[in-house]
Amino acid sequence: MKTRKYLKIALLVIVAALFIWTFVFLYQKSQPKATIYETVAPEIADLQKTTIATGKVEPRDEVLIKPQISGIIAEVYKEAGQTIKQGEVIAKVKVIPELGQLNSAESRVRLAEINAKQAETDFARVEKLFKDKLISSEEYEKGEVSVKQVREELQTAKDNLEIVKEGITKNSASFSSTLIRSTITGLILDVPIKVGNLVIMSNTFNDGTTIATIANMNDLIFRGNIDETEVGRIHEDMPVKLTIGALQNLSFDAVLEYISPKGVEENGANQFEIKAAVQAPDSVQIRSGYSANAEIVLERALKTLALPEGTVEFSGDSTFVYVLTDSVPEQKFKRQEIKVGMSDGIKIAIKSCLTANDKVRGAEKKGK
Repeated sequence: MKTRKYLKIALLVIVAALFIWTFVFLYQKSQPKATIYETVAPEIADLQKTTIATGKVEPRDEVLIKPQISGIIAEVYKEAGQTIKQGEVIAKVKVIPELGQLNSAESRVRLAEINAKQAETDFARVEKLFKDKLISSEEYEKGEVSVKQVREELQTAKDNLEIVKEGITKNSASFSSTLIRSTITGLILDVPIKVGNLVIMSNTFNDGTTIATIANMNDLIFRGNIDETEVGRIHEDMPVKLTIGALQNLSFDAVLEYISPKGVEENGANQFEIKAAVQAPDSVQIRSGYSANAEIVLERALKTLALPEGTVEFSGDSTFVYVLTDSVPEQKFKRQEIKVGMSDGIKIAIKSCLTANDKVRGAEKKGK
C-alpha cells in the first residue's frame, strides 16, 4: 500500500514539474527579445557619381578618294590596312571613250593635218621667195607665224584625241587624272573597288565612285549618346575615361568636346550625341569602329565624411539617422536629423550634424 502511495506521489510530482517547466518555457518564449543592431561610424572617403555613355571610337575625319574621270579600274596598287602618304597612287583608271567625243576628236585631227599640210606647202613657197629676195621680211614673218599656228593646232588636236582615248597625254603623264592619288597621309580603311570595276567621276547628279577611304588614325574621337536626364549635368572640356571592349585591360583618357544641341528619340528615350577627343599612346593600335564605353564624372566629393546610404532614413525633404546613445544593458538609439550631400549609390556624404566619433544604427545582427 505504501509503495502505491509513493508511486502516486512521485507521478504527481513529475506531472507538476512538467507543468511548471512548460509554463516557464512558454512564458519565456512570449517575452519580446531585444533586437541587436550593427553600428557604423562615419568615415572619410572620396565619392563620385558617374554616368556611362556607349558608342564607338573612330577617326575625326575620313576622306573619300574619288576619281577625276570615268572609266574602268585597270590596276589597284593599295589595300586596306596599309599606310599611305599624300600623293601616292592608289589605283589606275583606263578611260572608255565616248563614241561621239572620239569621232569628233579624230575629225579634228584629220582637219588639222590637212590644214598643216597646206600651211607647210605655202610656207615653203614663201621661204623660197624670201631667199630669192622677191618678198619683204615682213611677209616672210607672217608666213612663219601662220605655219607655227597651224602646227600648234595639229598638236592640240592630237593631244585632245589622246585624252579622249587614254585620259592622258605623253607630255602630261605626271599630272594624269587616270592615276588616282591620295590627298592625305594616313591609314587606308577601305578599298571598295576591284580591277575591272566601272567608276564614274563626281558630278551634279552623282557623288562619284569611292576609290578608297583614308583617315588619320592619330586623331581619334569617341562618338556616343547620353540620356536627356544627364545631358544637363555635363559640359565641354570634362574629363572622360574610355574603356574599349576589344582592349579589355586598357583604359584611355579623353576630353569631352561636343554635345549635340538636338536630341534624337531612340527606344522611347531622347538621346544626345557627344564627342570626346581620345588621348591614346602610339604603342596601342586602335581600329576604327571599336565599341567603347565612356565614363563621365558628373559630381565629385573628396575627403568627405560619409556613411553607407542604407543607414540613412529619407522622409520628405529631410534625412535622419539613428545615433547610438547607450549600449548597456541594451542598445539605445536617438533619431537625429542630418544634412547630406551627394551619393555614389553606395555611400552618401554627410555635411553636418554628425561627427566621425558617432555611431549610427546599421543592419540588424543575425544569430542568437
